[in-house]
Amino acid sequence: MRELVTWLAALLGLAAPAPAAAPERPVRFTVAASGDLLIHAPVAQRALALGAGGRYDFAPMFTPVRRRIARADLALCHVETPLVPGAVQGYPSFRTPPDLARSIRRIGWDACSTASNHSLDAGEYGVGTSLRALRGAGVKATGTARSARARRRTTMLRVRGVRVAFLSYTAVSNGQTVPHPWTVNWASPRLILRDARRARRRGARLVVVNLHWGAEYVHSVTPAQRALARRLTRSPAVDAIVGQHAHVVQPIRRVRGKPVVFGEGNLISNQTPACCAAGVQDGLIALIDFVARPGRRVRARRIRYVPTWVRHPDFAVLPAAPGSPSWNRTVSVAGRRPRIGPVTPR
Repeated sequence: MRELVTWLAALLGLAAPAPAAAPERPVRFTVAASGDLLIHAPVAQRALALGAGGRYDFAPMFTPVRRRIARADLALCHVETPLVPGAVQGYPSFRTPPDLARSIRRIGWDACSTASNHSLDAGEYGVGTSLRALRGAGVKATGTARSARARRRTTMLRVRGVRVAFLSYTAVSNGQTVPHPWTVNWASPRLILRDARRARRRGARLVVVNLHWGAEYVHSVTPAQRALARRLTRSPAVDAIVGQHAHVVQPIRRVRGKPVVFGEGNLISNQTPACCAAGVQDGLIALIDFVARPGRRVRARRIRYVPTWVRHPDFAVLPAAPGSPSWNRTVSVAGRRPRIGPVTPR
């Protein structure tokens, strides 16, 4: 039929009709977000042993969950402690080997948040060395900055043609001196919303906010967390929130229809019930499935998660076995109730 129309058009001296444009299809993609990378001295010592004493190789500790990270279309991590050359230090003032950045990239993380209560453990110097290590490894970073100009940049990633902005803030401080207003992002609702709106103007179709917030070792959401989540999700500029700091898993909810992962627990640390709380070896990798339809807002269609567990003394990060204490704690806290939508372990 098309050939006949073309022949008749040529006979009559008319231009052939242009073929109809194929309708744009929805774009579906998954964002993975994981808990605290809390590098205590024993964790660093294990990485040094895995690197045969010549370097710090953290990657083997994450190998059991690597495919969960690498298979996501976008993988986000949280670097709680500063990456600083020289002697390693643990709690209370951390200095983490910069080699961690290369391991982060090898496992498959694309970008990391750096705003936390430990961001300034090594002062402004540590902020700079952390950002250089991550960017040198090919990992984007957000949450801390080396200048006012750098602070105004938006960390933007492209996922299957969709521009995604990743923002990071901390609501918790250890009282260190803040060198400059731009050094660490404070979790002020006004600041977060201003940054989110700027990201929209710069072309972001999806804005994910990472928050270091909550009460340590407490599974329940604090009133301050709840209030901030409501304030941010009220704005059309913010699409999703993921969080850390409590060192135990906190609930996953939909707030105003938007996914809020209040606390992902520890992805890796040296913490055990002997020092802290029963759930500090637990964590989760949140898997948020988004759909971007032409001319419409990007929506979260499903939230899943992988319960994880840190095995001691080798600090291997393992998917928690169904029915294990870690699995049961995580599922009971993160929730699977129908009122919060299809949130299921994977």
